[in-house]
Amino acid sequence: MSIAHQQRKPIDEKNRKVRSILICEGLANVIVLVAKTWVGIYTGSSAILSDALHSLSDVFNNILAFTLIKVSSHGPDQNHLYGHRKFETLAVFILATLLSVVAIEILLRAVERIGNPVLLSQWSLIVMCGVLVINIGISSWEHYWAVRLDSKILKADAKHTFSDILTTIAVIAGWQLAARGYPILDFILSLMISTWVLYLAYKLFNSCVPILVDGTSLDQAPIISYIEKLKGVVNVKRMRSRVIEDETFADIIVIVDRHLSTEESHAIADNIEQGLSESFGIEDVMIHIEPVRL
Repeated sequence: MSIAHQQRKPIDEKNRKVRSILICEGLANVIVLVAKTWVGIYTGSSAILSDALHSLSDVFNNILAFTLIKVSSHGPDQNHLYGHRKFETLAVFILATLLSVVAIEILLRAVERIGNPVLLSQWSLIVMCGVLVINIGISSWEHYWAVRLDSKILKADAKHTFSDILTTIAVIAGWQLAARGYPILDFILSLMISTWVLYLAYKLFNSCVPILVDGTSLDQAPIISYIEKLKGVVNVKRMRSRVIEDETFADIIVIVDRHLSTEESHAIADNIEQGLSESFGIEDVMIHIEPVRL
C-alpha cells in the first residue's frame, strides 16, 4: 500500500462518518419540517410557517453538504490540480444563497398573513415542544461529533441547528401571543426570524467568499521575515498564498546569490519548505529560486 493511500485512509473514514451524521440529521430535519408545516397550516401561524421554511432550508443544507463533502474528499486529478476541497466551500456559498431567499420568503409570507386568525391547540403546542426537544438533541449530538472528528462543517452546522432552537422558542412564544389577541407580535417575530436568517446568510458569505476568490488569511510579513533570515536567502521577491478550508498553499520567489550551485539552491528551497511547515503549518509550497549578482 502506498504512503499516499495510507494517509488518505483516515481522511476517507472521517468523511464517511461525517456523511453518516448528516444523513441522520437530515432525517430528523424532515420530521421537524413535517411537524412544523402541519402545525403552521392547522393554527394559521405565520411565524410557525416561516420557521417551517427555515427547516426546509436545513434539509437542503443536509443534502447539499452530503453531496459536496463526498466530492470534496476526492484527491487532485487532471482537471482539479489543487484537489476538490473548494466544493465544500461552494456548498457553503449555495447554502448562504438559499438562506437569503428563505429570509425574503419568510417576510413576504408574514405580510400576506397579517390579520388571519391564529388558533390555539394543545396538541399543536405539544408537537412544537417535541420539535424543540428534537432540535436540542440534534444540536448537542452533532456538536459532540464535530469536536470528536474535528470537522469544520459539522461545527458550523451544529451552530446553525442551535439557531433553530432559538428560532423555535421565539416561534412558540409568537404563536401563543397571537392566538391570545396579539397578532402583530406574530408578525414581529416573523420579522425577527427573517432578520436572523439573513444574518446567518451574511456570516456564511463572509466565511466562504474570500476562499472562493482566492483571498488569503495569512499575515505575510512574519513569514517573509522568517524566510529572509535563513542562510543563503538574500530576500523574498514575491509571495502569494491561498487558503482552501484547512489547507494553505504558498507560491514564493526567493532571491539568492547567482554563484550558488544548483544543489545549494535546492537545499535552500528545502529549508524554506521545512520551516514553513513546522513554524506556520503551510504544507504545500512552491519555491522559485531566482539568482542575482551581488
